[in-house]
Amino acid sequence: MDPDMGSAARAEAVAPQTTSRPLRVWQQAALSQYEEQSPKDFLVTATPGAGKTTFALTLAARLLSRREVARVVVVAPTDHLRLQWAEAADAMGIVLDPNLTNAVGPVRAGTQGYVTTYAQVAGKPMLHAARATAVKSLVILDEVHHAGDGLSWGEAVEEAYGMAARRLCLTGTPFRTKPDERIPFVRYEEDTFEGEAGGLVSRADYTYGYKEALADNVVRPVVFAAYTGTSRWRNSAGEVVAASLSEAGTKSVEMQAWRTALDPKGQWVPHVIAAMDDRITHLREEGGMPDAAGLILASDQDDARAYAKIVRRVTGKAPELILSDDPKASKKIERFATGSARIAVCVRMISEGVDVPRAAVLAWMTSYRTPLFFAQAVGRVVRSRASHESATVFLPAVRPLLSLAASMEEQRNHVMPPPKSQPDEELEALDLPPREPREGEMKQWEALEADARFAHVLHSGTAHTGEGSGAVALAPEDDDFLGIPGLLTPAQTAELLARRDDELRLRIAQSHRVDDSDFMLVEDHPEEDDAGRSWRDAAELRREINRLVSRVSAKTSTPHAVVHTQLRQYVPGPPSASASVDVLRARRERLRTML
Repeated sequence: MDPDMGSAARAEAVAPQTTSRPLRVWQQAALSQYEEQSPKDFLVTATPGAGKTTFALTLAARLLSRREVARVVVVAPTDHLRLQWAEAADAMGIVLDPNLTNAVGPVRAGTQGYVTTYAQVAGKPMLHAARATAVKSLVILDEVHHAGDGLSWGEAVEEAYGMAARRLCLTGTPFRTKPDERIPFVRYEEDTFEGEAGGLVSRADYTYGYKEALADNVVRPVVFAAYTGTSRWRNSAGEVVAASLSEAGTKSVEMQAWRTALDPKGQWVPHVIAAMDDRITHLREEGGMPDAAGLILASDQDDARAYAKIVRRVTGKAPELILSDDPKASKKIERFATGSARIAVCVRMISEGVDVPRAAVLAWMTSYRTPLFFAQAVGRVVRSRASHESATVFLPAVRPLLSLAASMEEQRNHVMPPPKSQPDEELEALDLPPREPREGEMKQWEALEADARFAHVLHSGTAHTGEGSGAVALAPEDDDFLGIPGLLTPAQTAELLARRDDELRLRIAQSHRVDDSDFMLVEDHPEEDDAGRSWRDAAELRREINRLVSRVSAKTSTPHAVVHTQLRQYVPGPPSASASVDVLRARRERLRTML
């Protein structure tokens, strides 16, 4: 006799309570469809924040109460989410053990199942198979794309749950696997990819996208505030290179400019942190969110620690620092979610499934640029609590991120393209160079400086600069930073951000030279004073030129790029990012004559 049978029978006797929270329309529709079909496998794709957990547990409660299953097994991506799932289940009267390890054989008495991780399943798939087949079980595969993270995980999940009575797959983000890796229990159909036959596309049984969730006030509307700036770095040949984030030209130059902008020693990071802090202040004081908070995503732990110090210097308040190898990470996330801290700095810890409803602002200071991670991260700030709330994402004005932001409202399926000779570069994270060269090697790249300035607001795929847009002028009483969602046009929103940006630039300039030995933001080399002044003068001239180009563009109905080209014809020389102060001054005067 199976040792689990006694505990399962006892758990069965306690009928789970149904949630007292009214179900959303999409949850009711998905449940009705499931009950009509009573399928073995069911895939739900719903945008982050839509309520996939509530849907899954409501279904589990119904199946348990009707004795169609006797056990619920949840497979989650991380250990932190195990506890989150268990607490959500407990609120609905379902007892799931979040601490069951592979060293323990049977499911503990008094529970109706357990929560595990994909890594644990891969460790002992046969153990989990025994647990899932000892009694009729519903297996909930949360963020099921993780079963495609390498053949070993996919094979383990299939081995463990191939014989389970019911399987519910959940995902809220776009995901892609290698051509020879299929995600178990996901249905694929023949499709075309980039005009060529041979691809496979997944088919969800029920889909609830961002556009539908936005219309239902289930998620917050998102404003993407893009920040450009000029970066300066030294390449492996010892040459100093300068380029604008938004006008970098080649992908290689763009990546180097992006890397430099993210460097903690530059001005781009503190400038955007100040803008983020300003937004949080507005939400708390004027936006009806007195507990509003922000998240900063860093590429690695060294950057995260440096960013945390900058947050404290710029805002005067220490942030919550959440690192993946910190044993207290889960407790810190919980403390931040329920506390009053303004900002949390993290590395991939707050990506998917983590629920911080008061987080409404996100600063993208990471090199990651995959559609999966982007959707996961943005999903952390779109969970709506009231209809008046909105979310703001601050990000570098680089093409990969702007493309992802522009496509937020698109419906995505799991597309498996035909094999390619080369990997899709756009799906990879930036290959950040090591901070120090290996022994015997020359330094390959060195960040020198980066400034920041507001570029535009992205709304429905259209960029609004706020300058020369022909927008209706705002009255003083309307000058409410970002206002109430829907009150201001995108162009007016951009105008307000641009206006605040000038104020923030002064604020950062005043605080940037504060002596701080922790991150050496200032290096006192008297012989470089002239060069330093020249750099600051050039940065201010470039900002002024960009403003004037916008005005000329609006006056003449000429695209910005054409105005820049004409300007270089009138005043020959390199692009503005690399031009000398004298050339920049001449171009500024030329632009003034064109107005």
